[in-house]
Amino acid sequence: MVTIQIQNTDTIQKAAREFIAFIKDNTVFAFKGKMGAGKTTFIKAICEELGVIDVINSPTFAIINEYRSNTTAELIYHFDFYRINSIREAYNIGIDDYFESGALCFIEWPEKIEELLPENTVFVTFEEQENGSRLVTL
Repeated sequence: MVTIQIQNTDTIQKAAREFIAFIKDNTVFAFKGKMGAGKTTFIKAICEELGVIDVINSPTFAIINEYRSNTTAELIYHFDFYRINSIREAYNIGIDDYFESGALCFIEWPEKIEELLPENTVFVTFEEQENGSRLVTL
């Protein structure tokens, strides 16, 4: 288990670099946490650190955003399943193809599709602390 502390928005890029150091051969990451815990903001910081120069925003309505690293040309998929209503919807977007692509997959609200997640999914938990900082646990 790995824990990363995000003190405030000024330290989020450093925290993203720490997270990237633990990616290794893993490609599917399931981000769990309450609404407003900072999942999207942290994924944005990770993508920036990985070399994405496109505008990075929440895929709440699109369900999935695709980015490409400007430095490595690596594909990155960012999912937000908050608005999904059934497992069938995930199948309809071809979720298995994304997971099997070898590209990085960052998933918000994975509890909506938990039964579809690959065995090697890395769960990332966000907890807001009393002082406003965030505790990220892998």
